[in-house]
Amino acid sequence: QFTTRVVSCRAAELRPEGGGEPVHGFQVVLEDTILFPEGGGQVRAGAGGTDVPCPQPDDRGLIGDVPVLRVTRRGAEAVHFVPAALEPGAEVLLSLDWERRFDHMQQHSGQHLISAIAEQMFGFKTTSWELGRQRSVIELDTPVVTAEQVEALEKSVNEKIRDRVPVTVRELAADDPEVETVRSRGLPDDHVGPVRVVDIQGIDSNLCCGTHVSNLSDLQVIKLLGVEKGKKNKTNLVFLVGNRVLKSIEQSHSTEKALTSLLKNGPGEHVEAVKRLQSSVKLLQKNNLNLLRDIAVLIARDFKSKPAPKQLFVLHRKEGDSEFMNIIANEIGTEETLLFLTVGDEKEAGLFLLAGPVEAVENLGPRVAELLGGKGAGKRGRFQGKAAKMSRRGEVQALLQEFISHQNPGA
Repeated sequence: QFTTRVVSCRAAELRPEGGGEPVHGFQVVLEDTILFPEGGGQVRAGAGGTDVPCPQPDDRGLIGDVPVLRVTRRGAEAVHFVPAALEPGAEVLLSLDWERRFDHMQQHSGQHLISAIAEQMFGFKTTSWELGRQRSVIELDTPVVTAEQVEALEKSVNEKIRDRVPVTVRELAADDPEVETVRSRGLPDDHVGPVRVVDIQGIDSNLCCGTHVSNLSDLQVIKLLGVEKGKKNKTNLVFLVGNRVLKSIEQSHSTEKALTSLLKNGPGEHVEAVKRLQSSVKLLQKNNLNLLRDIAVLIARDFKSKPAPKQLFVLHRKEGDSEFMNIIANEIGTEETLLFLTVGDEKEAGLFLLAGPVEAVENLGPRVAELLGGKGAGKRGRFQGKAAKMSRRGEVQALLQEFISHQNPGA
């Protein structure tokens, strides 16, 4: 917590990170703040002297009892977005969401450590990184990182954590000659005042704007989840630090318990049990398709066997697919008969097929799709697609019957 004063408050809008309608509120500037702001040209020097954007997300907290929804940097000022107005000049108590802050500290210091050790062990330079909500990613300047290298890197960084290596922060004047010895390619254009250098004793020294732990032991543990293909000649290394590792284990254990209950066997047998289930499902699906095909043929033959086949054939079935409908159309023939077939839930979405004489289908197809609230396409006497309003099948049938009546007035 921190007591400070409100300098200014002005109406503003905040666009949510996930999209949607903007939130109306206020931008508040305080005399000073303990909340870390996002954005604003923050820079952290990567291993090997490569400039890397500092992607640490902003903090959250309270100004009095008013929640802070976003903190951004505007020049040297931190701008707090809040949903309620605050009186300029008022003394306020600023409270920090410590759980969120400590998580960011763990991930950020963990990234410094991983990047430094990856370069020392294998010469892999860090070109960028992202502190994500669930996991974080380091982009390494190498096309390949082997499983053995990942294992060795994970072992090494966790050894450093157990060694309780101190992490310190120094402030230097921007024109201090020592700044030239720190890994960096420069400062943001709008930077003023001293610069911060984050040191992991004997391991790493970097210009950095972010928040960090004071000792590697605060990281608890680092888990490297593996690598993913990155940009050209780059590899993304995915990692978790500290409490995120514990949460991941808790989630995995809950999943394991649920699978044990469902599959009626131990964790070591889960994979084989799922493989057996997959094989069974594939066999059942194959048998089901064969049965549907047989049903489609029987339906068509029953229609054709009647002494006076009708000019319109309408059928709806909850279970089925496009192949089921097309088999019926093939068996009945579409030179003289107009077919309207649908599959799916009667009150929800499904599939439809209109088949028959080419000219009739070309004329009616788009109108059928429109009535069903769907989209479709067709050629050579068949028009099929998806329907959003299966409940309007009766309207389609009326349309088709009216069309046939106009075509054959004496029928």
